[in-house]
Amino acid sequence: METSAADRSDTGRPAPTRDPARAARDIATFGFCIVPGVLAADRLARVRDALYRAADEDRSRGREQKFRLDHAHDDTNQRVWNLLSRDPVFGDLAEHPLALELVRSVVGWPALLGNISANITGPGGGEMVLHADQTFVPEPWPAEPQGVNVAWCIDDFTDENGATRIVPGSHRQHRKPAAEDAAAATVALEAPAGSFIVMESRVWHKTGFNRTPDRRRAGIFAWYTRPIYRQQENWFLSLNPSVRQFASDTMLVLLGYRAEGLGLVNGKSPA
Repeated sequence: METSAADRSDTGRPAPTRDPARAARDIATFGFCIVPGVLAADRLARVRDALYRAADEDRSRGREQKFRLDHAHDDTNQRVWNLLSRDPVFGDLAEHPLALELVRSVVGWPALLGNISANITGPGGGEMVLHADQTFVPEPWPAEPQGVNVAWCIDDFTDENGATRIVPGSHRQHRKPAAEDAAAATVALEAPAGSFIVMESRVWHKTGFNRTPDRRRAGIFAWYTRPIYRQQENWFLSLNPSVRQFASDTMLVLLGYRAEGLGLVNGKSPA
């Protein structure tokens, strides 16, 4: 698919855009898009405060978690799981209308929210191994992506502070990266806080090195799949019951409590 000069930045990556049609085209062409200025300053501050408060609470209670795809020598990256149960503001991100419009363009509807969690990389933090998000799908992969990740930039994403790095166009390989692909050329997905980045599930990417002396960089990752796949987070066990009690119809679909064809109870949708 050809792209015009208006669709590309001077680095060869797609230029940031708020136009859903162009963003969807960028995802199809490059495997990702960057959508700037989604969260207003006050809303961003609210989300950021809630996230860092949850991270600090996990650390103070001795339940800080790492992630198996982070390099073993790195002890700075912190994962915060099950954000829906931590603060209502994270549910607002999971069903944000513009984000869901792009989710629909990639995997259709209904879709399932497989997970919404955060990655906070600290000063000196090492990079993640290169991977694609649909490694649970047996190869050869289908011609269409089976999932999509919406990465919310809670702090500025910069090359220096460990922004997600991506191999543009790698989704067209229709496979996960092999050992010999570890040295593939990547570009940093730089975006200001309040933006989000959408990555379809076949594109190769990793967390970058945080080379700053004193800055943490937080991203919230909302992971959506086609409805045939099991969710990464077992919402039926882990979710605070109040989230389901007050959920919108859209959120009930995303969580799997409102179903069509799969996940039925006595032949009917459970909600």
